Amino acid sequence: MGDYQVAGVQQDALGAVQLELGGNPNALALRRPFDPLAHDLEASFRLTRFADLKGRGCKVPQEVLNKLVEGLQQDYNSASEHEHAHFMHMAIPRIGIGLDCSVTPLRHGGLCLVQTTDFFYPLVDDPYMMGKIACANVLSDLYAMGVTECDNMLMLLGVSTKMTEKERDVVIPLIMRGFKDSALEAGTTVTGGQTVVNPWCTIGGVATTVCQPNEYIVPDNAVVGDVLVLTKPLGTQVAVNAHQWLDQPERWNRIKLVVSEEDVRKAYHRAMDSMARLNRIASRLMHKYNAHGATDITGFGLLGHAQTLASHQKNEVSFVIHNLPVIAKMAAVAKACGNMFQLLQGHSAETSGGLLICLPREQAAAYCKDIEKQEGYQAWIIGIVEKGNRTARIIDKPRVIEVPAKE
Repeated sequence: MGDYQVAGVQQDALGAVQLELGGNPNALALRRPFDPLAHDLEASFRLTRFADLKGRGCKVPQEVLNKLVEGLQQDYNSASEHEHAHFMHMAIPRIGIGLDCSVTPLRHGGLCLVQTTDFFYPLVDDPYMMGKIACANVLSDLYAMGVTECDNMLMLLGVSTKMTEKERDVVIPLIMRGFKDSALEAGTTVTGGQTVVNPWCTIGGVATTVCQPNEYIVPDNAVVGDVLVLTKPLGTQVAVNAHQWLDQPERWNRIKLVVSEEDVRKAYHRAMDSMARLNRIASRLMHKYNAHGATDITGFGLLGHAQTLASHQKNEVSFVIHNLPVIAKMAAVAKACGNMFQLLQGHSAETSGGLLICLPREQAAAYCKDIEKQEGYQAWIIGIVEKGNRTARIIDKPRVIEVPAKE
């Protein structure tokens, strides 16, 4: 599956990419927003429609997944005991099920293999940005473990059977181009993968690194007195849903009293920008400021991932979250929708979200200052690590920090 030729995709479909990039494939900064009409598609074309099929994308509930993982973990522990003598001289632990990456000791020279995989369904209507977001999302698991270099990526694509030939020939090359450009930005390359036809569209991949033990940070060293830092705002799911509702009067009527169309468009672009941004600098600075562990915030929401991270700590600690940085106006939208998102309860799904990092109290402010200086984007101290029984919670009335759209 070397060159990613999907049967029937025309070679000149790459012209779609050239059109999108203003004729210059390197002029990413000048890129136009995706316009279906410019590609001879119907004005009503929406990529997110190919995720909106019955039964798609239902994430396995976290408690069910934890049960399934326990069974795998037992098998894994048995295998680890069997291998213990073989790897003992390397002093490299096997790390796996339940964490962001698997870390496997290799037979050669004290090195280890770090791997992760992920895929999902279209959640924005711009195919190029969708590709970038998917790639950033895959890489994020490496970054959560402090691994800043990725040696290789594979791309996994499901092409929807509901797409017309024309839609496919326009959309798929753009998704692939976005994915590859994001990989390039991360200093890695896409060398293969798999493309299939599928009832709905899926996009994702695999990221692999071979590294030494000092290149990753095992996320189990939080101590009482640490603070919790979050590197991207919450509310991506609310923003992309609100944007889809602009076309759906019955849904729009539920939220139009708390938000304007302009607010929604700004929030949507802020969300796209945030999801496509790599967590690489955030990861690099974890080493500089002596982070005690991290995870990335994705499908189980802030609280779900905070609880998973807390459960893996060696010390008897718990996480308490006081502040919720949210894309501007999205807290009000979530509130207007009742229990649909549960954003302020920490359950709203995020895609390609920020890193949640345990940092020594005296280093946290410097970390936030440094990341803003390097990236031009804020990070926030959102909570503390206290003595406890490896759980996480959000206080009853957390402070919502409104994060404005970047102009």
